[in-house]
Amino acid sequence: MLTELETSLLGIMMIIIMLGMGASLTFKDFAIALRRPHGIAVGMICQYGLMPLTAFLLSIAFGLAPAYAIGLILMGCMPGGTTSNIFVYFSKGRLSLSILMTVCSTLMAIVMVPVTLGLYGRGIEGDWAIPVSEVVKLLFVLLVPTLIGIAIRKWNANVGAVIELFGSILGVVVIVFLLASWIPRNWELLTTTAGSIFFVSIALGLIGFLLGYGLSRSLRLNPVRSRTVSMETGIQNGPLAILIVAMVLTGDQQAHVLLIPILYSIFIVLSSTAITFWYRAMTTAEELARDQAKIGAIGGQ
Repeated sequence: MLTELETSLLGIMMIIIMLGMGASLTFKDFAIALRRPHGIAVGMICQYGLMPLTAFLLSIAFGLAPAYAIGLILMGCMPGGTTSNIFVYFSKGRLSLSILMTVCSTLMAIVMVPVTLGLYGRGIEGDWAIPVSEVVKLLFVLLVPTLIGIAIRKWNANVGAVIELFGSILGVVVIVFLLASWIPRNWELLTTTAGSIFFVSIALGLIGFLLGYGLSRSLRLNPVRSRTVSMETGIQNGPLAILIVAMVLTGDQQAHVLLIPILYSIFIVLSSTAITFWYRAMTTAEELARDQAKIGAIGGQ
């Protein structure tokens, strides 16, 4: 369970993160993206089609208790987070696509999160269901700084770039903040948590990486764009899920539903780091192969 101070700080941090996310783009970027919407369309299918379904199926396969099931499903329904942009950059992915996917999935969240959460969470027994109306209100509030960020970028690109960088860094700081504040108080809970809870928390991200890449390649996106979609799919907005639970649930409900979003946020950083090294090596090898092919072509003339 988060304290009032932690909830307030998390809320302020999320507002700044959403402001930074908006500041990464202008309305012109959306117009350019609409000319080649293939990558973003595949990303949205992964984000709001495959990920919620994956979370739902995992909850059934492992027979999760209602509190854990709703926490996992909520995590699967989340949009992409700014953390993915950092990992895409270091993995030599297509950063422009990553940022567009993050912002587009966030803008769509006000509709798609309630829809997918209502669809897959309706069968949860007891009083564990998260009030969809409250989720809509919170997402609407967080949409405002995103739009303000876009307006700031249009007004002054340099100021927008600084806000974008700060927001991206803060996305990582939020996860560190949660680790430092929540884990010590809940160490006993973690040591008594079933292995299946840890497994599904890790598996959701790993399956997301796999599905994002597999669907992208099957729809003929090039390897670099496919790896970008893969990262965006696997890295959900964990801090947003935690904020939703903290704002709409209280007491034991909050403590139990929070467990999987927090575990996911912890392990996705580790998983993403490993995937980043792997994808970076693949991109580097492809670049070297292209360079060698060019040298061979020149030498043969």
